[in-house]
Amino acid sequence: MDVGRLTYREYAAFARMSSEELARDCEMQAFRASGPGGQGVNTTDSAVRVRHVPTGIVVVSREERSQLRNRERCIEKIREICRRRGRPPRPRKKTRVSAAQKRRRLEAKRARGQLKQLRRRVDGE
Repeated sequence: MDVGRLTYREYAAFARMSSEELARDCEMQAFRASGPGGQGVNTTDSAVRVRHVPTGIVVVSREERSQLRNRERCIEKIREICRRRGRPPRPRKKTRVSAAQKRRRLEAKRARGQLKQLRRRVDGE
């Protein structure tokens, strides 16, 4: 699969996979989370960055104190992104510009033109 050129159906297929199947396609990296949390944050590699290789989606989770729970949360984030991308866009309905809107637009253009014409230098007589 070519990253960035996936179809809605392919994303939807990833969204339907189990957590274990999704995790098999991922590269996981643990690191130290920054921010509040004191010694617990400074000493443990509990934050997780997960990259889903087939789609190229990268997510980070540092909400939990447990690396395992952060991994699970990352997999859920990837599933949610795939679910959103798996939905085709709603078809666009063509609309017509009303006659009143056209008239207002032309009147505004005419008024603007007159304003600019009034700014011009008057020829000396």
